[in-house]
Amino acid sequence: MKAQTLMVQGTTSDAGKSALVTALCRYYARRNIRVAPFKPQNMALNSAVTEDGGEIGRAQAVQAAACYLKPHTDMNPVLLKPNSDKTAQVIIHGKAYKNLSAQQYHAYKKQAQRAVLESWRRLSQCYDKVIVEGAGSPAEINLREGDIANMGFAESVDCPVILIADIDKGGVFAHLVGTLALLSESERQRVVGFVINRFRGDIDILQPGLDWLEQKTGKPVLAVLPYLQDFYLEAEDSLKQIAVSQHADVQSFNIVIPALPRISNHTDFDPLHLQPDVQLHFVKHADTAPAADLVILPGSKSVRDDLYWLKQQGWPAYLNRHLRYGGKVLGICGGYQMLGSQIHDPQGIEGEAGVSAGLGWLDIETVLHREKCLMQRQGRLWRGEIEVVGYEIHAGLSTGPDTQRAVIDYGTSQDGARSEDNQVMGCYLHGLFDQAEARQQLLAWAGYRGTTQLDLHEKREQGINMIADAVERYFDFKRLNKAIAKNAAYKKGAECAF
Repeated sequence: MKAQTLMVQGTTSDAGKSALVTALCRYYARRNIRVAPFKPQNMALNSAVTEDGGEIGRAQAVQAAACYLKPHTDMNPVLLKPNSDKTAQVIIHGKAYKNLSAQQYHAYKKQAQRAVLESWRRLSQCYDKVIVEGAGSPAEINLREGDIANMGFAESVDCPVILIADIDKGGVFAHLVGTLALLSESERQRVVGFVINRFRGDIDILQPGLDWLEQKTGKPVLAVLPYLQDFYLEAEDSLKQIAVSQHADVQSFNIVIPALPRISNHTDFDPLHLQPDVQLHFVKHADTAPAADLVILPGSKSVRDDLYWLKQQGWPAYLNRHLRYGGKVLGICGGYQMLGSQIHDPQGIEGEAGVSAGLGWLDIETVLHREKCLMQRQGRLWRGEIEVVGYEIHAGLSTGPDTQRAVIDYGTSQDGARSEDNQVMGCYLHGLFDQAEARQQLLAWAGYRGTTQLDLHEKREQGINMIADAVERYFDFKRLNKAIAKNAAYKKGAECAF
């Protein structure tokens, strides 16, 4: 029996699609319904490694957790990771295909669509429900032809669509009515109802608008979801959501992270952002960076380009001064590569082939390779007792004398390098700070004197349950089921008419 498929599309990016899909997944999973998340096409630099050794968007990994499942590459068959404003690495079924320009990818969409439908069919055969997340907005006129992310997918598999909009941004009725107006007749009929997200205030004041919306469009408002305070879910791709920690304590431990143009997997730093006595600063230009206890160079999708940007923004001088006064520097993945003496890209994997001079604080060199390393990892930090669990996503191998002082021991192999004076270190492992004990040791190395007890898994579960509880309370599932049945009857009648 084929699974029931329900799709969530948004009037804009960041309307709440990921959160609503997460909530619906947990809602059905609580009722012992076999449910799986699905996103046909995702564009994001925050990704996760699956057990089958592939790469998917991080939001789908969170949604899998909401279903009590382990993430699988079928949950996000097409992932686009921007290299620049005009090109992106195309990942199909978890594996890198090649770098394509927007026009080249448009020509490739038929092959991408086959991958999408192949994954959807597999999920449909294994689960009772598949909850699908769209991308951006279905009303992007220039992207309509060959669409596989929104209505193009919905039309291909013949599934109903919920349209969600964020009232906190303003203009919610214009967003919903305008989006609907820009759809084709068959696409409009496919929309079974609206969800208004992040509402604050008195619902009675909003009610006349809801009544008007339903009368104007003939579509039900399925839910008005409240603005949730202290709500945490890992961001799909938006750095602005965690731009600066808001801890006011002047005794806070200060961490500065250069906000690289192609920063990747910035969810590495969520545990630090959530730590009450840690002040986290994402900064573009070094001249505006505050004094820091620790500077972290994050991952990057385009390491050589971001290294050039780092130099142009004055970071070498800032880091020199920081180290001279006894500060510590940590590099993760691309940031680790930047800390070495040279980065070689002989095959032009990230752009034009060549060599870039690194920052030179670790005695290592990196050679980029076409084959990407994708694996989940479990090992121990350099002092030998603290377990660390995470994942690797990188193209390249780093070698040199400082790798003899590794950061992580995996038993059969080691990762990372530490400088002789122990002020600078780096490694490839993402998720370094996720476990409390590992986070404590790493921060203590940098001079932190507090105690970190945050359980990130528990915090993530709280976020999933918080949004699922809101859906449980405010979502009208009877109206949803009635609208889906009405939509099916309409389509059956339309088919008979021809």
